[in-house]
Amino acid sequence: MAITTNAICNSFKQELLQAEHDFDSAGSGGNKFKLALYTSTAVLGKSTTSYTTGGQSSSPAGYTAGGKALVNTGTSLSVNTAITNFSNLSFTGVTLTARGALIYNTSNANAAVCVLDFGGDKTATAGTFTVQFPAYTSTAAILRIS
Repeated sequence: MAITTNAICNSFKQELLQAEHDFDSAGSGGNKFKLALYTSTAVLGKSTTSYTTGGQSSSPAGYTAGGKALVNTGTSLSVNTAITNFSNLSFTGVTLTARGALIYNTSNANAAVCVLDFGGDKTATAGTFTVQFPAYTSTAAILRIS
């Protein structure tokens, strides 16, 4: 039982073809997405279909179940690849350990989008825990369709 590597969720792939996810920036009518943090006890992978509380990280302050809203940078077509990304996300004043995260769509019944594997436990002690997203390019953006 663990987070099984970075993965775009299979259900998300099908839901894209059913027009169930809108990555226009939320201010312009797009869906709202959140990121929840998980410990190594979480069972997350490409077969994850929706947000789950099982194995979620906890902190006495600065982090609540369900995580935090993401700021979507919108969509673009770059070098024949459709991309979308999010701004970096910080949880301040937290004491927690996280092994990975789940991005999910709160506008679509908490449908899973992708699983992030941090490659090992990452911790913050009475500090800031930041999830840094890759560059908004055709070769690095968090979600790419080519």
